Amino acid sequence: MRRAASFRGFYAGTVSPDPSLVRCHVVTGKGGTGKTTVAAALSLALAADGGSVLLIETEGRQGIAQLFDTPPLPYEERRVAVARGGGEVKALAIDVEEALLDYLDMFYNLRRAGRALRKMGAIDFATSIAPGLRDVLITGKIKEAVTRRHDGRPVYDAVVVDAPPTGRITRFLGVTAEMAQLARSGPIKTQSDGVMAVLRSPQTAVHLVTLLEDMPVQETADAMAELTAAQLPIGSVVVNMAAEPILPVDGLEQAAAGRLTGTDLSPALTAAHLPGGDGLADALAAEVVEHAQRWAAQDALRDDVEKLGRPTVELPHLTGSMDLGCLFELAGRLEEHLRDEVERADRGVSIGARNERGAERPAAASGDVA
Repeated sequence: MRRAASFRGFYAGTVSPDPSLVRCHVVTGKGGTGKTTVAAALSLALAADGGSVLLIETEGRQGIAQLFDTPPLPYEERRVAVARGGGEVKALAIDVEEALLDYLDMFYNLRRAGRALRKMGAIDFATSIAPGLRDVLITGKIKEAVTRRHDGRPVYDAVVVDAPPTGRITRFLGVTAEMAQLARSGPIKTQSDGVMAVLRSPQTAVHLVTLLEDMPVQETADAMAELTAAQLPIGSVVVNMAAEPILPVDGLEQAAAGRLTGTDLSPALTAAHLPGGDGLADALAAEVVEHAQRWAAQDALRDDVEKLGRPTVELPHLTGSMDLGCLFELAGRLEEHLRDEVERADRGVSIGARNERGAERPAAASGDVA
């Protein structure tokens, strides 16, 4: 049995973005893994030290508003939090009908006609019978936010996307490529190519949130295989709600094996003058055994997570309701992880540059001799 570690490696065939270049962070995960919470915490981590971050919600559940304890978000970029060092997090809940109006206005100058269609219910009808159209509009809005500039500089240092779950993340991100194949020219073709150019570039990383449970870990592995096949760049694996050990390793092993009883705890409780007698000792022993067995089960799955070969960070299981204080605690863990990954990438570049210079020296020497 061992403590959790940040496992790093390379998943075979994975498109691995340089963490220092990533500006579009797509967060996905199996339902129930807490991907919205992780996306919110990641936005706070990226906004630390004065960053400007946009957090985008794609599924219309208003989960971001609940986490930041704000009124339901309109189709408008609103500030929801201030991070350390004066950084700012804005949030946007994408409304598909409004996104379509933006699209019609941007490419066809038809916003007024689009509003008339909206009143007739035509837009809602179109997006209902063609669900792929919704994903095209949403990814188009994401691309616009990532590439938006003011006075020659990006408006946002980073864009974080609370994306659909792993079961449909590849379809969500890749639907624009399918649209590009259908339209050989014109605005739709241009828009589709532009979206995929961003999503498949070093600017983007898809982060996968999982739990240390069989189903979420397997679904994470499946999603990674699909993303790799679709040439979409994979970032980190975020292990959420991980149990943190409350005993030394030897004690955990003993308890997980069921070798801890109330009799073992009674002398210590008596020495501490705690009331409750054998009943309290038995109850505490049962809780320790349950915790140790849960830890052992999670620890066994860490090997499966390691085999995924991606940078990994673990977030603790926080008791009670999730509030802004909890988000900042998780953001601190993610901020440290991001910093480590950038430093690791920088070291890799430095080592590669030294190796390249070393390889060039013999050739230069032989040239001098000649």
